[in-house]
Amino acid sequence: MYKVFVNDKPIVLTTVEEPETYFKNYKLKQVKLSRIIRELNSTDLQEIRLIHKNEDKLLKKFLKKLPNVIAGGGKVYNDKGDILFIYRNDKWDLPKGKIEGVETIEETALREVMEETGVAGLEIVKPLETTYHIFKRNGRNKLKITYWFEMKTSFSGVLYAQEFEGITKVEWLNPEQIKEALKNSYANIKLLI
Repeated sequence: MYKVFVNDKPIVLTTVEEPETYFKNYKLKQVKLSRIIRELNSTDLQEIRLIHKNEDKLLKKFLKKLPNVIAGGGKVYNDKGDILFIYRNDKWDLPKGKIEGVETIEETALREVMEETGVAGLEIVKPLETTYHIFKRNGRNKLKITYWFEMKTSFSGVLYAQEFEGITKVEWLNPEQIKEALKNSYANIKLLI
């Protein structure tokens, strides 16, 4: 099962069709994505489920329905165990950004964290979940696929918010602060933390 978020409401990709309650079922093969995105945004439906019989082809078939934007990001820990957060578009988020040129996704994630926050000395510890969300650019829906990595650093210098990217704050948050920040964050970020 995969979750693709439209704002904070998921489109669930699954092989199991269940009786509809707070969600609607659609066949992945026949669905018009623009219609279900509109439906999620304009009704009180909590989710939409797209059904396909073959689990191995579920994600692949969905990915063909929208232009894909590939990104890399980091859940970065410092020596105290705090996590690095950015504040962008009035929400707490983790640093991430689009792949450039021929860089690997790991290089993208490291570069984007450094550019958006000023943090250096980053080391990837392990890959985390991949997240999916739909956004609109120039009137067209696109699917952002973000590959996340757990990272660590001993950096103790000044944090730098990349303002031209819309970032207004960069902070190391402890577990108590994270709990508060997640009240004003994205569903994808809540899955990672």
